[in-house]
Amino acid sequence: MHELAITQAILSIVLEAAEAAGARRVTAVELTVGALTGYVDDSIRFYFERLSEGTLAEGALLRIRREPGEGRCRACGGAFPVEPPLLPACPLCGSPDIWITGGNRCLVERIEVEDGDPHPGGEGHPQRQ
Repeated sequence: MHELAITQAILSIVLEAAEAAGARRVTAVELTVGALTGYVDDSIRFYFERLSEGTLAEGALLRIRREPGEGRCRACGGAFPVEPPLLPACPLCGSPDIWITGGNRCLVERIEVEDGDPHPGGEGHPQRQ
């Protein structure tokens, strides 16, 4: 159910940006989703499709790029990949003084829209936000 809340936030960001740009419709949205967020791509797609019905984003292509989990040790400075379940200590030196440096975020990277000014053919001009 975490995906419902994050997808509502994603759609809000997308619609706000599209409206600010005077878009006629959103054609595609690109997301970066960290491996450590726990979000399931298929669930995000499902909720995006349902929540976007009747909005400028209805029918938009949703592209999701996965960002791998990464960590760094404050004691030895080593960097290492992190996958759930999280490690309680650095795999290089054993120190518990570690922090997550990647894979813990969800970002709207790009929004593609058709603008609101139709050209002579009646179709909007594709734009990228």
